Amino acid sequence: MPTTEAASVVAALFVDELDCDGQGVAIPRPEVHLVARFGPSAHGGLDVHAFGGRQKVHRKLLRGGQRAVTVRLHLGAAAAVLGVPASAIAGQTVALEDLWGDAAARRLADRLAGAGDTVAAARVLEAAIAGRGADAGRHGDRTRLVLDAADRLTRAPVSAVAVDLGMSERHLLRVFREAIGVGPKRFATLMRFHRAVQAARRDAGASWASIAADAGYYDQAHLIAEFRAVAGVTPQMLLGELRATQSIG
Repeated sequence: MPTTEAASVVAALFVDELDCDGQGVAIPRPEVHLVARFGPSAHGGLDVHAFGGRQKVHRKLLRGGQRAVTVRLHLGAAAAVLGVPASAIAGQTVALEDLWGDAAARRLADRLAGAGDTVAAARVLEAAIAGRGADAGRHGDRTRLVLDAADRLTRAPVSAVAVDLGMSERHLLRVFREAIGVGPKRFATLMRFHRAVQAARRDAGASWASIAADAGYYDQAHLIAEFRAVAGVTPQMLLGELRATQSIG
């Protein structure tokens, strides 16, 4: 769990240690992630990257012997932590030195290299992020507006959210895309997808029709079409992948 100091910018933290090669599957999320990798897959044995929000399921081969610390930032925290809006790295993988500068990235790498184990490395990365995100509230009203819109989009269409917030859809699209990295309609799609995946994983006996209704799809056909667009496979095939592979992030 994030420390109190990091809670304003760190949504979740994961530590992974792989003994052998295996397939990994990452469910797309709009949040920005920072990942520190240790081992043969990392450049020079240790590297740190920022991953912009992804819009589709990502699959990759995970190499045995790799250790990784992954930090998921809260929505709207990218600008404070990275110095660029989420839209600047959406869908991209960016080396930390390209965001923080060589000196700051090297200082962090040195501290990570000196950590005794992966848990200690997680504390180092979390503390560095908390320090960078100390002024996360400086964007003030705009950040609160975007987070309010994101919350409302889990229950209402974009047009209704724009009206409720007293702005045009065009203005909502502009500020939302800058802060989150995707537009509000795409964000709503990803949230529906997440709700459906989580429901299916919780209850293996649930019908796709009931999952579709509860997650906010028009019907089962709508759910299947969006799963194919986001995951490239049917809902049942994706569930099979998730049961058989390592989750990423």
